[in-house]
Amino acid sequence: MDREQLAHFLRTRREALQPEDVGLPRGQRRRTGGLRREEVASLAGMSSDYYGRIEQQRGPAPSGQMLAALARALHLNLSERDHLFRLGGHPVPLRTFRDDHISPGMMRIVDRLGDTPAMVMSRFGETLRQTPMAVALFGDETHFTGLSRAVVHRWFTDPASRRIYPERDHGKHGRIFAAQLRQMYAAAPHGRAGEIVSALLAASPEFAAIWDTHEVGLTHVEHKVLVHPELGEIEVHCQTLYEPEQEQALLVFTAVPGSASYEKLQMLSAVG
Repeated sequence: MDREQLAHFLRTRREALQPEDVGLPRGQRRRTGGLRREEVASLAGMSSDYYGRIEQQRGPAPSGQMLAALARALHLNLSERDHLFRLGGHPVPLRTFRDDHISPGMMRIVDRLGDTPAMVMSRFGETLRQTPMAVALFGDETHFTGLSRAVVHRWFTDPASRRIYPERDHGKHGRIFAAQLRQMYAAAPHGRAGEIVSALLAASPEFAAIWDTHEVGLTHVEHKVLVHPELGEIEVHCQTLYEPEQEQALLVFTAVPGSASYEKLQMLSAVG
């Protein structure tokens, strides 16, 4: 562990961020740029005293979990995150597409969408981050573990996962999920996609039948009909922003202003 360089690196990255970059209000009493120590500590889920000791080159060496939390709080890119781990005396996390690290640019966008349903998903359909409005609309999809993190696995093994769509659309969505999985499976049959396919073939006769049709090229359309347990059907448009380095996608859900669905989205914060 290089205490001096670790402290210096954290301080420079903290001072380079503005409150708006991480979804915090600037406030009228802020005289200097950058984030305060207590703000970084809060974003990382640690005490201000603990973080302060790190910047002051005191206290115990931070764990890998703490360093990962600081990397997320400071919106570090992958190279910066790796550097942080080296300074902290820990092995650099493997760079795989299953990595939950979200790019700083994507994080800044998500943090500014507090009044809009939006979520970041991996290429395997794993929900990595949701805005509060997205949680109100879809429920918390970040708590799943194992293969159930993938939406396609939940679709064919957990009936509750289908409630977000009208029953009349279930067949269509099942075919689309399978076709998208087929594309990933063709690219890397022995990786993560292969694990999901093997598990679903063993667990779901429905999936096995769809998989046997070998459909490819099916994609979700921008216009969707969602079902909320209290608000009923909501017609939304889903806009997608892709992050090529991490192969992640930001999904943003909106409705036509003045429509009944628009009014329902405005009510999400109250019923969520």
